[in-house]
Amino acid sequence: MKNQFLALSSFLLCITCSVETKAQQTPAFHIGIKAGTSYTKTSSESSSLEGKYGFGYQGGIMTRIDIGSLYVQGEALFNKRKTSYDTQNGTSAKLSWNSVDIPVVIGYKFINSSDFNVRAFAGGVYSYAFKNDLSASQAFQEGYKKFDKSNIGVTGGIGVDYKNFTIDLRYERGLSDISKGFKSKPHSFTLGIGYFLF
Repeated sequence: MKNQFLALSSFLLCITCSVETKAQQTPAFHIGIKAGTSYTKTSSESSSLEGKYGFGYQGGIMTRIDIGSLYVQGEALFNKRKTSYDTQNGTSAKLSWNSVDIPVVIGYKFINSSDFNVRAFAGGVYSYAFKNDLSASQAFQEGYKKFDKSNIGVTGGIGVDYKNFTIDLRYERGLSDISKGFKSKPHSFTLGIGYFLF
């Protein structure tokens, strides 16, 4: 019995040392940079407007905390978004705006190794919009004078990591209106490529 206890104690000590060594070799906290492209449109409750997707771009910083196969990732991104509208009378309008987005997501690594990860994630995003520009008729512009600067949304997607490189494909849906006049909510697909500095 005594020998079994000593053997079990030695085994647990070896596991503890191995976990501590691995934790020292792989930092749980990471900081990196990220850039990518976005594909955005805005939905509207107005039957006379049809939103269309437009290309934009983004860039900023990201942090990640690894907790085994789980992780929490936060970002601070500058976004340039573009979209357009077609109206029933044949006219069109182009809308673009800048924003600072702060998404925070929780993810799970389905494949989790030291060099290669495959993961899925979901979370929320806060967006502060500024410098909106609308190319349209005067009546259309009047509605967008009520452009809301603060917006919240949800986001989710899939990603792959290879060593320090990371790539994400995500969908983002606004929960609040960017224009109270037209009840417009943004929808975006984004493709981001990042690099963790450590």
